[in-house]
Amino acid sequence: MNGSQRQPGTVPAAAAVPPCDPVAAAGDAAAAIARIHQDIVACRRCPRLVAYTAQVARTRRRAYRDWDYWGRPVPGFGDPQARLLVVGLAPAAHGANRTGRMFTGDSSGDWLYRALYRAGFASQPTATHRDDGLRLHGAYITAACRCAPPDNKPSREELAACSAFLRRELDVLWPGVRVIVCLGQIAFDAVLRQVRDRGLGWPVEVPPGAGALAGTNRPRPVRPRFRHGGEYRWPAPSRVPTAEDSGDPGDPATPGERPPLPLPVLLASYHPSRQNTQTGRLTEAMFDAVFRRARELVDGGYLPAAPAPAAPGESRREGA
Repeated sequence: MNGSQRQPGTVPAAAAVPPCDPVAAAGDAAAAIARIHQDIVACRRCPRLVAYTAQVARTRRRAYRDWDYWGRPVPGFGDPQARLLVVGLAPAAHGANRTGRMFTGDSSGDWLYRALYRAGFASQPTATHRDDGLRLHGAYITAACRCAPPDNKPSREELAACSAFLRRELDVLWPGVRVIVCLGQIAFDAVLRQVRDRGLGWPVEVPPGAGALAGTNRPRPVRPRFRHGGEYRWPAPSRVPTAEDSGDPGDPATPGERPPLPLPVLLASYHPSRQNTQTGRLTEAMFDAVFRRARELVDGGYLPAAPAPAAPGESRREGA
């Protein structure tokens, strides 16, 4: 038999996922995102996840017995010109794995779209199915893992297999994104890895009430901790835009006169899972504060960091 052998249920090497789509280099974000979505839906790289999503789609939950489950990897959803990027963990077995759209058809999505609607990023506060009329304005939602995992726990190998899709989305969205909201520790870790791979190192957490650019010019050799309501910024890049970047060779400005290229601000939130919302670890006030801050940053630039409300009696714990 030709080819290498591997144990059943293991994940093939990440190189099997295509690199950055060449359409992105031409600046056609919508076409590039559409191509990535096609590749995500067609992916069958993780045997455990392929089997689980198909099994859930066959057996269904009694409440959804009349549904034709999606039962495949779920692509991202939103505006290809997004200034806000929301990164979650993975599709829910009877949520996005049923409906085929991120955070659609489950309680986590109910929380997320209400918050996005109140912050002006969504056309409506509800998400029930792919044809419900929901539109995102300047926002895009994706996840660290694209298939519903058993017990909501993708393996390290499965997350690594999916990481190339997140990288490709970032390749397309990065020039316009001003804020990245990470829902939970796994999403936070996935984004840190992606940005670190771009040579930007670790971000600095900005204390609540600090000045607009406090700490952003200091290198940070230590990996930051996840904290709900945390606001993190990368050190300002040394490179600045040039006339060639703007496409205007006649622009008289010199590189020394240009401001640095803007980098996204990273905001951390507990994931709106039932485990967090039903225990009071995450309240709607806490969740809304994160997206209100995202709106401020998208609209107004680098404002002083704002404190987020805490749950009653909450100690500042790392999220899940």
